[in-house]
Amino acid sequence: MDQRGFTVRALGEIAIRCINLDAMVAFYRDVIGLEPLNDPGNGRIVFLRIAEGFGGHTSVLALFRYDIEAAGRTRAGEVPPATGPGSSLHHLALSLPWDEQAAVIAWYETRGLEYHVETFDWVGWRGVFTFDPDGNTVELVAKDPGWVAPAGVAPKATSG
Repeated sequence: MDQRGFTVRALGEIAIRCINLDAMVAFYRDVIGLEPLNDPGNGRIVFLRIAEGFGGHTSVLALFRYDIEAAGRTRAGEVPPATGPGSSLHHLALSLPWDEQAAVIAWYETRGLEYHVETFDWVGWRGVFTFDPDGNTVELVAKDPGWVAPAGVAPKATSG
C-alpha cells in the first residue's frame, strides 16, 4: 500500500448499457454461461455472476437497458449507445482455464458464431474473441500454463 491508504483487489462489476437487453441476457447466459442473479425478465437491469469476487462482492456483469437511470448517478440515455469502434468500451475479457478454450471454440462453431483466436506471447495469454448481440467484442482469455517469460523479462505474479 502507498500513501493512498487503499489497494484495489478485484474488479467488482462491469456494467453495459444495452441496446437489446433481452438478446444480451440470452447471449451472456446461454452462450457464455453466466448465471443470472436476479430475474432476467425484469426488462430493466440484469446482474450475471462472473466469479466469486472479493470481500463479499460477487464479480458481476450488469446489463442495463440504455434508457434506465442507475447507480452512481448514471443518467439514462435518450438514444441507444454506440458500439464497436464508436464505443468507449474496447472489449470485455473473461478468464477461464487454458484447457477449456478448445471447448469454447467448439461451442462457438456449433452455434455458428464468428470468432477468432489471438495469442499474446509477451504474457502467455490466448484469447478467443467474438461479438455480443450489441456488437461489443467479447474475449474468453486464458494463460498458457507452460508459458515462460522471454529472457530478460521478469514474470509478474498472476492470479488464477
